[in-house]
Amino acid sequence: MVSTSELGARHPVAGTTQQPVVRPRQAPSGQPDGLLALWDGVPPYVLLIEDDEGDALLVEELVEDSGIEVRLGRAGSLAEALRLLEAEAPECVLLDLHLPDTQGLDGLRKVLAVCAEAAVVVLTGLSEERAGLAAVAAGAQDYLVKGRLEADVFMRAIRYAIQRKRTELATVALQASRLRAEENARLERGLLPTPLLLDGVADAVTVCARYHPGRAQTLLGGDFYDVVQTPDGATHAVVGDVSGHGPSEAALGVCLRVAWRSFVMAGARGAELLRLLERILLAERSGPEIFATLVSLTRPAGTEAVSVQRAGHPGFLVRSGAGVELRTVPGGPALGILPGWGAGWPVAEVDVEAGGAVMLFTDGLIEGRIGPGSDRLDEAGLLDIARRHADLPAEPFVDTLIRTAQGLAADWGGLADDVAVLHLEWNSPT
Repeated sequence: MVSTSELGARHPVAGTTQQPVVRPRQAPSGQPDGLLALWDGVPPYVLLIEDDEGDALLVEELVEDSGIEVRLGRAGSLAEALRLLEAEAPECVLLDLHLPDTQGLDGLRKVLAVCAEAAVVVLTGLSEERAGLAAVAAGAQDYLVKGRLEADVFMRAIRYAIQRKRTELATVALQASRLRAEENARLERGLLPTPLLLDGVADAVTVCARYHPGRAQTLLGGDFYDVVQTPDGATHAVVGDVSGHGPSEAALGVCLRVAWRSFVMAGARGAELLRLLERILLAERSGPEIFATLVSLTRPAGTEAVSVQRAGHPGFLVRSGAGVELRTVPGGPALGILPGWGAGWPVAEVDVEAGGAVMLFTDGLIEGRIGPGSDRLDEAGLLDIARRHADLPAEPFVDTLIRTAQGLAADWGGLADDVAVLHLEWNSPT
């Protein structure tokens, strides 16, 4: 018996016709009702591609005799089948190798190209077993010989083909997930390096770095940081943020981080350093809309001041015996916003006493919503939190700021952007 139903293994495209459900004539004896008709709660959609009316009727009879309920569709040609496949993907395709508009494996290849997630079972004639084997080698899950079909064998082949295809797709998805995880690990090593510090220097610096990905991000974003000490004892640090999220932005962040370290070690300073970084960004970015913000600082050995350059980036915190201050020094546009920025990026001097510290951060820490509308933490809110915890050592101080910002934003969508924080503390004089 054939009747229409609103159930389907997948939702068809609006405007398409639901395929009729072919219901079993009688439950196979000895089987409990739960094993009969519904797979995952709905009849699977099976598309028969067959031009011969007699063979099509035979397939419908086999389904009715099988004790299994399916939603059976029918196409009389490959062209008609391709239209149906584009409208709704079936769990299984029964494909005759001899159709009016295609012969042999060409039809199989076209079906797989349009609907790779469907299990394809090829229907062959009595003398075409070799063609069936060739079809399996070309991507079909199984083949059936028309003159040797029985209801239980027929439906078992369809069921097993669907399950094998699901297992195959799950394996592919798992492998893709593993590859993404490996890619993320490589990108993370590039974005979040080990600081390159000198041993046994009098003006030693203690580094505390943190990175937290934004919510719902499966890949790292473009936030990056780095710290190096050059042979003259100077400490150099950078925190940056490439716009956007995804592998391209993360790779660009790695590129800029490595370039920054290389240019610093080669002696580039001040406006020259940022011009070189912008040239790298312009050459490597995926599109003209991509830009990068950053703050870069240098503290020469034996001094109590840092030289700071800011390119479209938030300010930074300065910790001293007197408390915590937010410093937002004059700067220039983000790298890539105005290529060839003629005015350059000014260098500002900021006092940082011996035993003092600076904390650089990306805007993900301060842009989380903490109330209705557009109410955000912003730099003033971060400063208030920092002052309330000013007596904490470096690591608890950084972790408390991040945790508090996350808590304030938790009820309003969380911190949507990545967060990178770099805390630098110089030794107190002995």
